[in-house]
Amino acid sequence: MFKKLQKKWGVNSIQLMLILTTFALGGSACARLAQLFLQYLNLEKGLLWGVLDIILITFLWPICVLLISIPLFQFRFFKNYTKKIFTKIFKSQIKNHHLCIFASGAGSNADKIIEHFQAHPFIRVVLIVTNNPHAGVIQIANKHQIPYEIITNNDLLDSKPLIQKLESKAVRTIILAGFLKKIPSSIINQFPNQIINIHPALLPKYGGKGMYGDAVHTAVIANKESESGITIHLVDEIYDHGIILFQKTCSIDQKETPASLAAKIHKLEHSFFPETIQAYIEKQR
Repeated sequence: MFKKLQKKWGVNSIQLMLILTTFALGGSACARLAQLFLQYLNLEKGLLWGVLDIILITFLWPICVLLISIPLFQFRFFKNYTKKIFTKIFKSQIKNHHLCIFASGAGSNADKIIEHFQAHPFIRVVLIVTNNPHAGVIQIANKHQIPYEIITNNDLLDSKPLIQKLESKAVRTIILAGFLKKIPSSIINQFPNQIINIHPALLPKYGGKGMYGDAVHTAVIANKESESGITIHLVDEIYDHGIILFQKTCSIDQKETPASLAAKIHKLEHSFFPETIQAYIEKQR
């Protein structure tokens, strides 16, 4: 049983002992606080007393375990744990907003996006689409137990089956996280203002066909720009052209290389892409 819990929660034996201790102490503390409050109200034990006791314990439990988890150095675990509980409680009352991530490469942005929305009450990543059968994003999909679809150029040109797949997953927004193919009009029309892309430069500069990865960073450095950054934008039928949702800059040093600039850009992407997606979707509700 304990080994199963360790594997499920991804903790070692010492962490597991501290987590179980927090559960025990938190449960005892919230039960005791509830009883003291009811005694203060001078209620006689009966049906009303029992109902109020259950309600108080329900609301006090997350507070108690979070407070007790701090000196036991388990706050991060219980913060995520309580989020997941409340998500399960309320998700049936909130219509989920399903995301599909399109990616062609390693999938580091996809990984950050999936992790960001794991505890969100209604935004979910439900599908990964890639045009590269060897892409690292497939491993990301497997790690998070999210289904993935490998597509060909013909699948994009004749996109009806792909659109049907997206509809079967109730996808509402498509996220392009390093997807190196142009999205056809048929998909753009099916998801108007619901396809979000991230570009590793400050658009409208250094955008367009062929401008991705090191090609962008090399051009930026060659032109002796003092800064670069990221642009998160909606996708239309023109390369790197849609409405800009967010931009963030970073400085370029005199000895900057495409690799060092790429590292700066990746940091910005990982920090701001998930938050911008969330803000855009929540603003629509």
